[in-house]
Amino acid sequence: MTADYSDSIGGAEASTADPAFRADVLAGLAAPIPAIPARWLYDRRGSELFEAITDLPEYYPTRTERALLEAHCGEVAAIAGTGDAVVEFGSGSSAKTPILLRAVEPGAYVPIDISGDFLRESADALAADFPGLDVLPVEGDFMRPIALPDAVADMCKLGFFPGSTIGNLVPRTAVDLLRAMRDTLGTNAYLLIGMDRIKDVTILVPAYDDAAGVTAEFNLNLLRRINAELNGNIPVEAFRHRAIWNDAKARIEMHLEAIEDVEFTIEGQRFAFARGDTIHTENSHKYGPRDARLLLHAAGWAVTKEWADADDQFALLLAHAEPPRVAP
Repeated sequence: MTADYSDSIGGAEASTADPAFRADVLAGLAAPIPAIPARWLYDRRGSELFEAITDLPEYYPTRTERALLEAHCGEVAAIAGTGDAVVEFGSGSSAKTPILLRAVEPGAYVPIDISGDFLRESADALAADFPGLDVLPVEGDFMRPIALPDAVADMCKLGFFPGSTIGNLVPRTAVDLLRAMRDTLGTNAYLLIGMDRIKDVTILVPAYDDAAGVTAEFNLNLLRRINAELNGNIPVEAFRHRAIWNDAKARIEMHLEAIEDVEFTIEGQRFAFARGDTIHTENSHKYGPRDARLLLHAAGWAVTKEWADADDQFALLLAHAEPPRVAP
């Protein structure tokens, strides 16, 4: 059973929230299969909770990727070069970034993130650690076109997209994003990207449903954000976090499931969920080695080098922007 959506109710005040957030929430909850794009999980509180998730014992991607970066960033520098610009998409706390910056010694670092306050605090902290580095934060949604600062216009660029964030997107959207990154970074650019591997469900599910409940709080925080920013009255306690493995689509799915029949309004628009109905909030697709290369190739990137851990749980791929093609 899907969410029930009715016309606006009189008397609700219009919010001053991001209009894109408002549009995505209202359209997503009214859809036949209710869903809200994962990027809206990352307000300030959501960003803080995600950083806490990366330190959890169940969450293997962060520590595995960090080890790969420490082992192989020297090779990245040898291939991609040094002294130019590093552009990080969805930078968050930039926790892994110093490993790369120490290796490639860029002239500029451009972190891009949707959470402005969190972005600026992280950028200030990084600038303090690298006093000779020009740090140029850009607040924006990297799913949309991003104008880079003029200061890096003439530099060769190394894009950095760690954390397997590419897995949050369905493949067709992932290709669109990778193509947009290629256009943003320009000719002769490189892209260093993390991708999570397909593995046993006993490892995958706990990584997204930890024993301490941090991921559950991260997911439920979306409802609290809707209440705060969109004049909502969602009873958050009427929903629970669920993480499931969808084998047919090779992805972990995060949902918010109604544990009882529930009705609420958002900016005067009424919604109703029956017990067991869900709001789909995030995907985390997993890729085998050939899948990952095909995804990048479809977007105009040629894989130059690939590194994986001994257990083949996670991979780093370094890709080079291919010249435009007019024929196969």
